[in-house]
Amino acid sequence: MTEERRSANPSEQDRAALRGWSRRWGAQAASTEFLGAALMLALAFFSWIGPTLYPYDALAIHAHHILSAPDARFPFGTDALGRDVLARLMRGGQATLAIAFWASALALFTGLTYGMVAGLGPAWIDRTLMRLLDTLLAIPTLIVMIFFAAIVPLGEGSLTALLGLVSWPGIARLARNETLATRERDYVRAARQFGAGRFSIARTHILRAMLPLVIVNATFLMADMILGLSGLSFLGLGIQPPHASWGGLLSTGAGLAVIGAWWLIVFPGLAIFLAILAMNLLGQGLLARLNGEASR
Repeated sequence: MTEERRSANPSEQDRAALRGWSRRWGAQAASTEFLGAALMLALAFFSWIGPTLYPYDALAIHAHHILSAPDARFPFGTDALGRDVLARLMRGGQATLAIAFWASALALFTGLTYGMVAGLGPAWIDRTLMRLLDTLLAIPTLIVMIFFAAIVPLGEGSLTALLGLVSWPGIARLARNETLATRERDYVRAARQFGAGRFSIARTHILRAMLPLVIVNATFLMADMILGLSGLSFLGLGIQPPHASWGGLLSTGAGLAVIGAWWLIVFPGLAIFLAILAMNLLGQGLLARLNGEASR
């Protein structure tokens, strides 16, 4: 009898420990999600609402305040032309965040479509599309972006298309693997037996099943888009002057930092860092929540 109680107690303790771990995991995931979402909303408010409240225009030149350090009048200082850095940072945030969002949407749409076609199609279509995808994944993304950015007229539309069309292969592989796993489940087989077509199955069952994972990857993808756009802008291949982007402001400030204009690189760099941090925190929180629900 004693031995039975001893053998039963550890299992009860394990279950209690597992429940406690799940609660802590869920609380950590919720706090991480909240922090990431709040930070991203703050950056969006700063970029879109800020210019309507701030008195200076991003293109206005203050000739008597060239390279002024941060002070009460210009909280983030001015650049080499006397333009207010805070105003340009707000306008740059609009371009950077909007391009990152729409490029992520384009990459998600392209990758999901490609992956589900491969996963739901005949075996020969799957093999052909996957070999093509392996070839695309073998090409360095940065080299492709620099090549096309150098030959395509630069603008918000072209940069959105460029970033979106070079970033979808990873999403496509994920979508294909999830499609292959989902299409063998009983409810999908039952739908097929009742005459549901491939498009209906993809829209009703497969896309719904992979939606949580897609949302998680979308947050990480947007962080990659912000980093990629900032890298192109830093190389002079992004948004062109006089229009602003965070990477472009960082590139301009890098050449002037040697003369002590530290504010020209600190504030754009901080904006890029906070945007990437926000999306990664949001993605990590969503991923932790998804893993916590799967372990219950």
